[in-house]
Amino acid sequence: MSDSISGNLRRVQDRIASAAVAAGRKPEEITLIAVSKTKPVEAIAAALAAGQTVFGENRVQEAAAKFPALRQEYNVSLHLIGGLQTNKARDAVRIADVIESLDRPKLADAIEAAIAREGRTPSLLVEVNTGSEPQKSGIDRDQADDFIAGCKARFGTAMVGLMCVPPHDEDPRPHFTWLAERADRHGLTTVSMGMSVDFEAAIACGATWVRVGSAIFGAR
Repeated sequence: MSDSISGNLRRVQDRIASAAVAAGRKPEEITLIAVSKTKPVEAIAAALAAGQTVFGENRVQEAAAKFPALRQEYNVSLHLIGGLQTNKARDAVRIADVIESLDRPKLADAIEAAIAREGRTPSLLVEVNTGSEPQKSGIDRDQADDFIAGCKARFGTAMVGLMCVPPHDEDPRPHFTWLAERADRHGLTTVSMGMSVDFEAAIACGATWVRVGSAIFGAR
C-alpha cells in the first residue's frame, strides 16, 4: 500500500506542476488536498510518510475517528469537504482546520455559535452549487453573491474562498471559470475546485486548491 500511494502521489504532484506551468502559473500556487474519505488510517499514514500533509474528509464522524491519533504523530491539515449538518457544526469546528462546505444561513449561524463555544476558528469556504443540482449541497448561483458578502461580514478573515463540484456530465470548465471569477469579485484568494478526473482543467481555470482522492488512494 505504501509504495502504491507514494507513487500515485508523485504522479499527481507531477501532473499538478505540469498543469500549472501550462497555464502560466507557479506549481507552488496549487495546494493538493488528498481526499481520504472511506480510506483507512493506514492509507493516510502512507500518504503522510510520502510527504502529503493536507487531507479532505466528507463526514465529521469519520474524520473524528481517524485524525486525532494521526495528529499526535504528524503535522496534518484537515479539510471537511462534504455537506455539513447544522448539528455537526460544533464537532466540525472542533476538529477541522478548514470547512469547505458553508452553504446556507442556518449553517453559518451554527458555525458562528460553535466558534464562540469552542474558542477556535477554522478557515471557511462557501460552497456554490454551480449546476443548480437539487441532490447536491451548495448555495445556488443566484443567491451566492449576497451569501458570500454576508459570510465575509460575519466571519472576517476566516472566510477565505469558494468551492464547487460541477455536474459530472457537463464540461466543468465554465463552472470553474465562473467560480474563479466570483471569488475574485469578492476579493477571495482561495478557489477549491477540481478532482481526480478534472483537476488539470481546474488549474487552467484558476484553482488554488484541488481535491484528489482516487488518483492517490485508488477507487473507493
